[in-house]
Amino acid sequence: MAGPPHPLMQGRAVGLPPAAAALLEAATVALDRQEPAAAEAALARVLTLQPDCAEVWRMCGLLQHLRGDYPQALVLLRQAQDLRPADALIQMNLSMSLYASGESEAAVACLQRACAMVPDFAPGWFSLGEMYLSQGRPAGAITALQRTLDIDPGHVPARIMLAQAEAGLGMAKLASANYREVLRRQPGQSTAWFELASLDVEPFSATDVTRLQRALRRPHATIAARVALGFALVRALEDQADPPAALRALHKVNALQQRQLNWNPALASAQVDALTKAFPEPMQGAADATQGDGVIFIVALPQSGSLLTEQILAAHPQAVAADEVVDLRQILDAESAGRRQPFPQWVGSATAADWSRLGQAYLARIERWRGHKPRFIDRNSLNWQLVGAALAMLPGARVVNSRREAFESCFACYRQFFVSGNDFSYDLDHMVSYWRDYDRLSRHWQQLFPARFLEHDYESWLADPAARVRRLLEFCDLPFDPACVQPARAANGAHVPGGISTEQLLRRDSARSAWYGDSLQRLRALLESVASP
Repeated sequence: MAGPPHPLMQGRAVGLPPAAAALLEAATVALDRQEPAAAEAALARVLTLQPDCAEVWRMCGLLQHLRGDYPQALVLLRQAQDLRPADALIQMNLSMSLYASGESEAAVACLQRACAMVPDFAPGWFSLGEMYLSQGRPAGAITALQRTLDIDPGHVPARIMLAQAEAGLGMAKLASANYREVLRRQPGQSTAWFELASLDVEPFSATDVTRLQRALRRPHATIAARVALGFALVRALEDQADPPAALRALHKVNALQQRQLNWNPALASAQVDALTKAFPEPMQGAADATQGDGVIFIVALPQSGSLLTEQILAAHPQAVAADEVVDLRQILDAESAGRRQPFPQWVGSATAADWSRLGQAYLARIERWRGHKPRFIDRNSLNWQLVGAALAMLPGARVVNSRREAFESCFACYRQFFVSGNDFSYDLDHMVSYWRDYDRLSRHWQQLFPARFLEHDYESWLADPAARVRRLLEFCDLPFDPACVQPARAANGAHVPGGISTEQLLRRDSARSAWYGDSLQRLRALLESVASP
């Protein structure tokens, strides 16, 4: 049961004449009902009566924020701040608009001031934790979210976010305990179940299976919740050593997710056809053959060992990694917009000067991560489609294609729920079609760029890690360093994104398909039908 409102939320209309206070209340009700026009009309009338009322300016700013007009929201909220500088709620609203406007440091400072003004206001600390986490600052998020829970132990979103931050710092046991606490309070909480299933802390029990099945039977569960619960149930059934039930659950949840999507495999294949035609041979790229020297692109299908490859290289003292950066795609998209032609239609008309300009734009954008390190690692699972353009822009760059055996790679994708993207992975036919497109384009790039495109095979790494790491480092023009063979022991503090420990990446028993035995014959048959010669 919710407690009484915090004093910060009470008495917001104190001192106003009755008519103005009534209009302010009407505006508040209209905002709650998502009736912005009615709220705006009521607030305009209050301003004619009380033009120096800070609360009215705050609500006007909040209204513009909700409409997405952040510059105007800032103008109005600063007006409110001038009238009442010690009002923590105004500071919080201002912080949100600053953050939405891209002024993240000012937003954090503003929110910190607000929390200092009202240290017992849980929503303020929660917002601060959320802001820290979105900035990739999990340690700060943990502090703020623990303050939230000290004030309000039943704040479920704060506890979930705290667990996410703990997982991001490798504190899997603490994260697991917090997810379990959420489930004690809300047994059907789908996010907690799904993220608990993503941790490698302890096996799920038969009781967990029962609770998950009960949650899936709830009549009002959303489709998104059913999908998250369904993938968690697969993990729980695997932990109970029940392959037939796990596979039935996997097929069911993938079919549910696939029905929400609109993946077109023919369109995806046509895009790969267009790429091979646009890059029939290496482009006459940037004139400076050394431009991009030191940039290493890691491309791959999802679930194919690319994160491990990144961490092997990032363990080297001369290298730094930036995970899943989108700068390459954004630069090409901006060029397409300027030319009013989609990529790769304009590739044939691009000059050496164009490629040089695009490459320089990329190098300028990655400077914020690269610093003084001679090697910069750019890992993005979609960049396998952009290799031709990347090497035209950056003739000195290298590309590592992190591959895994086709059957295991496809099944690993099919078994994984992706929070966004990878819409091909929820149907076996679509998955295999996508793998075939990736495979044939990878072979095309290998043929075009034999000295700059390396196939880094996960299974070869399993067989002889030291030899494979030596070959990888040699290709990247890096001297051998034993830290790269055991990146878990590296001293340069390489960060593993997504809450995955380096020890998990180095596990040699990550393959799951064999556990399902002959139940996956259809996937084998599909792959055999599209096997490359």
